[in-house]
Amino acid sequence: MAIQGHVENGHIVLDSPLRLPEGTKITVLVQSDDRESHSSVTFPSLFERLKSVAGKAKGLPSDLAINHDHYLHGQPKRQ
Repeated sequence: MAIQGHVENGHIVLDSPLRLPEGTKITVLVQSDDRESHSSVTFPSLFERLKSVAGKAKGLPSDLAINHDHYLHGQPKRQ
C-alpha cells in the first residue's frame, strides 16, 4: 500500500485520512522533487540532540560506566 503525504512544519501529514491499528509498523520513503535536493538536508548529531541534558545527573555511582549492567539489570559487578 502506498499513501501520499507531505511535510508541514517538520511533521509528516498524510494527504488522505488513514486509520491503522495501534502498533502498525510503517516505512517512510522520502522522494526527492525538482524543487529541492534532499542531499542538502542535515540532521543534528546524537550529541547535538542530547547536549542539553549532558552532565545534569547528580549522585550517580563513580563506577556507573563500567557497571551499568549491575545497576540497571542486577548483573554481577565487573570490579
